[in-house]
Amino acid sequence: MKQIFFATKNKGKLHSISTHLAKYNIEVIQKPLEIPELRSDDLAEIARRKVRYAFEHIKAPVMVIDAGFYIHALGGFPRAYVNFALKTIGITGILKLAQGIDRACAFRHYIAFVDKHLPEPRLFRSDVEGMLAEKPRGEMRDYLWSELSLIFIPEGKAKTMAEMTPSEYLAWREELHENSHVAQFAR
Repeated sequence: MKQIFFATKNKGKLHSISTHLAKYNIEVIQKPLEIPELRSDDLAEIARRKVRYAFEHIKAPVMVIDAGFYIHALGGFPRAYVNFALKTIGITGILKLAQGIDRACAFRHYIAFVDKHLPEPRLFRSDVEGMLAEKPRGEMRDYLWSELSLIFIPEGKAKTMAEMTPSEYLAWREELHENSHVAQFAR
């Protein structure tokens, strides 16, 4: 089995990626590094810098994931600043900003990977479209990536990610990963 390090402290990301990459005979080993956060709207550049930093410290094949959240009618807010938005205004504040506007939104994820054979990190992008719920729904679980799971309804679904049962969530993730950045990376 091939092994790869995953520089993250997020249990939800680790669970999601480990579960999916196991199908490709790839074992994911968590490295909970404290990676400096670049302030930029450019998720690709953030992921690229994070994985370089992780590789300098781990000295082994490593991946990172960086994600942004985009509310289309708000010019893409909060974009790459998800953690800042959650810490300052929270999901309640995000929902207040979205009152009376089109609630279409999306997650954008980048996986960045580097090893000693690559001159530059490889990037894999995936977008997940959906809608904002009117209010927080469901409950946070270990496998969910962030509080946004309480207010994000994936396209084609009626429930927020946090309302889905564990089996519904896993089935949705599997469907999503078949053509996502995770599948691109694994192949």
